[in-house]
Amino acid sequence: MDEKLIEGAQLISLKMVREQVPEYENATKAVKDVKDAVEMFESVFALSLMAEEAMCMITLSTANRPTGFWIISVGSLNESLVHPREVYKRALLSNSCNIILAHNHPSGDPELSVSDRKLLARLLEAGKVMGVKLLDFIAVGSEGEFVSAQKRGLMGS
Repeated sequence: MDEKLIEGAQLISLKMVREQVPEYENATKAVKDVKDAVEMFESVFALSLMAEEAMCMITLSTANRPTGFWIISVGSLNESLVHPREVYKRALLSNSCNIILAHNHPSGDPELSVSDRKLLARLLEAGKVMGVKLLDFIAVGSEGEFVSAQKRGLMGS
């Protein structure tokens, strides 16, 4: 081997550390539908109460049991910066084959915006390449209102 190629390389190991256990009694139950997912997001992150837009994720096992709860991004009043790389990095680190994303709309209106739909398209495309399925993309408004991209038929084939 060329020693110059090896000279600057580093030996790297990667370890995950559990920061805390969510205070949610059903954190290990399988996610069967969007209501289960919204309940988890609300219990763990209290999305509907946040003043800034935040994108959160639940990573799931093959049996759709949570393997991790993640805050991907916290932004401003009406947007948060989300890149597919940050989403799928966490899914791969938690050895997950499925994910569900949810974000809040501090305005209270849960309708998916044009930028939400563009991000959803990018995430779906990246998920196909990575082999991690995005099961749903949820927008949470006020008073328990939410919009599910899956229920709206926006998740593709």
